[in-house]
Amino acid sequence: MSTHLSLMTAVPSFAALTLDAVRTFLHLLGVAGWIGGQILMLGLLGVLRNLGPDVPRIAAVRFGKVAWPCFALAVTTGVWGLAEVGLSNQSDGYLATMLVKLFLVGTSGAAAAVHTTTRSPALRGASGGIGFLTALGALLAGAGLVT
Repeated sequence: MSTHLSLMTAVPSFAALTLDAVRTFLHLLGVAGWIGGQILMLGLLGVLRNLGPDVPRIAAVRFGKVAWPCFALAVTTGVWGLAEVGLSNQSDGYLATMLVKLFLVGTSGAAAAVHTTTRSPALRGASGGIGFLTALGALLAGAGLVT
């Protein structure tokens, strides 16, 4: 008998996917787009600045067309998940972590909105940093909810 798993036994059956699994997938997809996109933009910022003074702004506008729908997807599926979890049955630690996560998600979205609309370079930099760090914090809090 072979000790190697066959591809058929290693890949889960799509027929076994639950609505909960689909919701979780969509939530993680939204989070990946929101946070992963910010990481990508941060990594490209120096190159974009070298290409011209308007290039970072143009790239940011295009990024927003992907990032904001990802944020909306993460928030929508997050609210859906809250409705499914039943908060009245959760521990105090879970509820405290969830409250922190919700605060961080809200702060991330608000800071990103300020970052997108301000004309002040200093405020743009500060709000971009706050938005990114609070998004990472929300991701960490979310990871704490499932462990």
